Amino acid sequence: MANDVMSTGTTSLSARALIAYGLFALPLSLLALPVYVQVPQLYAGHLGMPLALVGTILLAARLLDAFADPLIGHWMDRVAPSKGHAGFVLLSLPAMLAGYLALFNPPVTTREDSVLALWFTASLVLVYLGYSMAMIAHGSWGAGLTQHRGERARLTSIRESFALAGVMLASALPAIAGLQGLMFAFVIALALASLLLLRVAPRAAVRPSGDAHWRDMLFPLREPTFRWLLAVFAVNGIAAAIPATLFLFFASDRLQLPAQAGLFLVAYFVSAALALPVWAKASAAIGESRAWLIAMLLSVVVFVWTAQLEAGALLPFALICVLSGAALGADLALPPALLAGVIAAAGHSGEREGAYFGLWTFATKMNLALAAGISLPLLSWLGYVPGQANDDGLRALVIAYALLPCVLKLAAATLLWRAPLKDV
Repeated sequence: MANDVMSTGTTSLSARALIAYGLFALPLSLLALPVYVQVPQLYAGHLGMPLALVGTILLAARLLDAFADPLIGHWMDRVAPSKGHAGFVLLSLPAMLAGYLALFNPPVTTREDSVLALWFTASLVLVYLGYSMAMIAHGSWGAGLTQHRGERARLTSIRESFALAGVMLASALPAIAGLQGLMFAFVIALALASLLLLRVAPRAAVRPSGDAHWRDMLFPLREPTFRWLLAVFAVNGIAAAIPATLFLFFASDRLQLPAQAGLFLVAYFVSAALALPVWAKASAAIGESRAWLIAMLLSVVVFVWTAQLEAGALLPFALICVLSGAALGADLALPPALLAGVIAAAGHSGEREGAYFGLWTFATKMNLALAAGISLPLLSWLGYVPGQANDDGLRALVIAYALLPCVLKLAAATLLWRAPLKDV
């Protein structure tokens, strides 16, 4: 049965519609995290590919993936009136599935670096292509479903709750069921979530954008409110990505609690998931931008205390993980809700979501790259060597892990305070 097409002015979405739409974020997380975490170990550790070659291929594929996002978004806007967002989700499924299965099932008949490298590269490009197409289509779909403040945040909160559930499943399954169990879970989750999304989730109206040239993929940058929001999102994203990049170093060398690292992460993500409904209600009452500003300040007030922690500070750091995880809930739910409001305020709902989300996902991926590009060289310059807990190295780790993110978060909060987003 075809789904009903809904206007962008929808005031309330049913729980059934929200779940049908949001569940698709779970298999996307089941894909993304293992590609970042498990793949390097599989190809370098188990298959014997040179580590430098693995790193080079990963970097090249990720950069290609990031720079392709605006093009994918622009293409979607041009074709969406005939295909709809559902058409692009459907198109993304074979690429995601084939790329994912190929990536985790490399040929075992050869150990030649050239053959394995070609398989690795082709699988990565395929899985990234499918994933990017699915992410941009899914985000654009959600942005077109409603333009009411509380409802926007409610929708993104549901979506991010499923995404966090996928992160936790992807973290736990390899240890419990191995890579085969992880692949089985991904295939089942992708099939069920896709079926619900394509058959049950409501669809937003889509109209031609009129963009004909590839330069039009940068059209959203003409909108001042989008430029402000993108700047806030980028600075805040780097502030959040730096601790993620350095977390294991901090838990091992500063806290000397490597065995508890998994528990800290679970506390962090569970707290974020539990806080999502709270931020949705707050945004309905005071607006997404004000709620997000409060969350940023809360994050700084809580996280700055990590600079004072000594070795063995298990309970204090666990408390910081819980409270900063609650603030993370706002980082996950409110920026995309604000983006939907910016698109609507510009008069581009149902017309240019692909271009907006193409640039948005590009910024998301560049945040991760910049976080590593900033924090790791800074640590090295300041004298930190992993596994060597001397005073200078630990001081450098504290600066990079605890203090630099707080400075960046305050910069993002200042931008958000000054940004013309309060009435979006």
